[in-house]
Amino acid sequence: MQKPGGADVALFPEMWNCGYRIAEDPALLRKDAISADGAWLRSFSLLAKELEMAIGVTFLEASDRAPKNSLLLFDRFGNAVLHYSKVHTCDFGEEKYLSAGDDFYVCDLDISGGVVRVGAMICYDREFPESARILMLKGAEIILVPNACPMEINRVSQLRARAFENMLGIVTVNYPVGQPDCNGHSTAFDGIVYPPGEQESRDTLIMEAGEEEGVYFADFHLNTLREYRQSEVHGNAYRRPEKYGLLVSDKIDPPFVRADRRK
Repeated sequence: MQKPGGADVALFPEMWNCGYRIAEDPALLRKDAISADGAWLRSFSLLAKELEMAIGVTFLEASDRAPKNSLLLFDRFGNAVLHYSKVHTCDFGEEKYLSAGDDFYVCDLDISGGVVRVGAMICYDREFPESARILMLKGAEIILVPNACPMEINRVSQLRARAFENMLGIVTVNYPVGQPDCNGHSTAFDGIVYPPGEQESRDTLIMEAGEEEGVYFADFHLNTLREYRQSEVHGNAYRRPEKYGLLVSDKIDPPFVRADRRK
């Protein structure tokens, strides 16, 4: 069986196994959660190997603590190469019943054209520039972003900014309109604002889906991206981390104090 459309990677929206359903009843929540090494995930491992295509599948993950909002990326040989759980859980909503992930991770993904460094962040992670920044610092060239929320202009703009400031590709996959309050508009940004040899800037958006369910393709030109990263001024080229100490402080002052914030 050939991989669909010649794609190297397939990605699903957030918590695909349950359609982003988070039960308030702890027993029902645990019932929806599945093991990362269970039969459902193994079926995607086998499919990735059969299709010779990497698959990033999302799920409500069973845990010794409360369940997690997770992604497991299988390479084209069926090996699990990236396992990430959402760090910035939406504690102001139903995700207060979930456990947060511990860190951000990057893997070397073997695709048909070579190896690409891939990281992941999930939905609300997008709203913190630190998420994409730490992935860039860990070597990410492409960030996978499963999503389950309305993608309006401001959220799309966040993704455009994350791609621009880190000089990397970002692909976001959302549920179609009506599932549950989503509106489609999956996007891909290639991060290349100033193509080598050109003076004018360009929009880094290379794909935006409509509202309806479907299969959408984005083509990242990795060699061009790598050439761009060799010479442009963003990413880690001119940062001054010695000035950023306040960024790792856990102190929160008004007006940002929230009673429902968890550590």
